Amino acid sequence: MIADLPRRLAVAFGMLVALAIPAGAATCDRVDHDGQGYVICTVPAADQGDLRLWQDGPDGKPLRNFANIRRSLREGQALGFAMNAGMFHPDYRPVGLLVIDGEELSPIVTGASDGNFGLLPNGVFCAGGARPFQVIESRAFADLRPDCRIATQSGPMLVVDGDLHPRFLKDSDSRYIRNGVGVSPDGQTAWFAISNRPVTFHEFGRLFRDGLGARDALYFDGSISRLYAPSVNRADFGRSMGPIIGLVGQD
Repeated sequence: MIADLPRRLAVAFGMLVALAIPAGAATCDRVDHDGQGYVICTVPAADQGDLRLWQDGPDGKPLRNFANIRRSLREGQALGFAMNAGMFHPDYRPVGLLVIDGEELSPIVTGASDGNFGLLPNGVFCAGGARPFQVIESRAFADLRPDCRIATQSGPMLVVDGDLHPRFLKDSDSRYIRNGVGVSPDGQTAWFAISNRPVTFHEFGRLFRDGLGARDALYFDGSISRLYAPSVNRADFGRSMGPIIGLVGQD
């Protein structure tokens, strides 16, 4: 409880900040699943073109936080929601694949490694390709090389073709505030979710598979997971981030 106090204070302060921030067009809701609370931001296919992925600003330096993202928007635009979108190196560069506006800024990584990213199978979230939204296992992605307007690689996969990741343990004691993305079976909807309290991988995966009906879902992070969502009075702050994903609407 005491160890979680700084995060609780940060979230509470963020709520106060968010009350004064205009919201773009985004649907974020507080939901409960199996006794755990989450915020889920839903993006339908019609809004796929407004989903953005950010890494660097015009000066070539990593943007690192939600405030810098908001400052980078054009006049009349507003940030509907945003969250960290994949793991990164100490210099904030992405660990794996990153595609922004169709340009590959960082290559895909297909080998196993230490840490959550290398807990195979891992995967890629892709938007603006053959289907509005896809989560594809990394080695399959490397073989297929599908077109993506934006794409980010992370790991592990939470749900793989309707099954939870084989390494997830129902009785695990590893709990973190976690965030990730899942897609509907028809690829027409993307769900971006973050837990309110520390959860296990198994609990988080079940949210996507059982609660949302996703057949494929991807983990983003569990050590710096944060959300900006004025519609639910959230503007989390804390450590700097690498890749950030979010929806841009009109002010």
